[in-house]
Amino acid sequence: MAPKWRKLADRLADRIRSGDPMYAPGRQLPHIRELVEAGEGSKSTVHAAYKALEAEGLVTSSRGHGTVVRQQAALKRLGIGRYDKAKWRDGDEVAFVADRVASGRTYRRGEQTQSVTLGEAPPEALAAYGLPTGTELYARARLVKEGEQPTHTLTSYYRPEHVDGTPLVDPTPGPAGRGGGFRVLLDAGYEIDQMKEELLARAPTREEAKLLRLPVGEPVVELRRTTRTADGTVVEFAVGVHAASRFAWEYSFRIPDSARDGRDVQ
Repeated sequence: MAPKWRKLADRLADRIRSGDPMYAPGRQLPHIRELVEAGEGSKSTVHAAYKALEAEGLVTSSRGHGTVVRQQAALKRLGIGRYDKAKWRDGDEVAFVADRVASGRTYRRGEQTQSVTLGEAPPEALAAYGLPTGTELYARARLVKEGEQPTHTLTSYYRPEHVDGTPLVDPTPGPAGRGGGFRVLLDAGYEIDQMKEELLARAPTREEAKLLRLPVGEPVVELRRTTRTADGTVVEFAVGVHAASRFAWEYSFRIPDSARDGRDVQ
């Protein structure tokens, strides 16, 4: 016979999976004392049930935010398609909003917040730019949420001479105007043309786990992006940290034939 905490966990899991609006993604589960008072079991029983739901990936639990139902359908994280110039040059669909559109999900401006600082850049950013140790770059650090749930962080590093006086140094929440950062660079005379992305799966740092409200044991996917103009000038280096379970990475592209077109392919 299953223990009481298991029976309670199964009942709650059924309500989450059935689409019960009281247990919709982003909703906070009742406080433990509420279920105790409702006769669902002792404090230890309810706590054990909540821990089981967390281990099964149905909820997340963090200090100050309680136990919250997780988004079960992962966001699409588009590859090449998210950078289509028609989206940001001719429209106002920045890259992560393109992901939301492709996923059939909504976006509100306040779901991206950022800080902007000018200071000594980390080694990986300086290496991407080919700059010496001690060089100062702007760091535009964003935290992106879906509703109340953080999905990822993204910090872009820029040379001051490229972005001084532009919306990219404005910390106002939301994208940097119509078309976002790539449109700002275009208007400043730097049209992006080449991009390299590197992905690395790893364990989160303590600070990342807290910021992204990750359940115990969940890894992150770190993305490093180097963006260049047609003449090879680096105009952005970015590092993103993504909660692994909140994204489904999707890449669609033409297969190159370097022997035919005479180009090196990386």
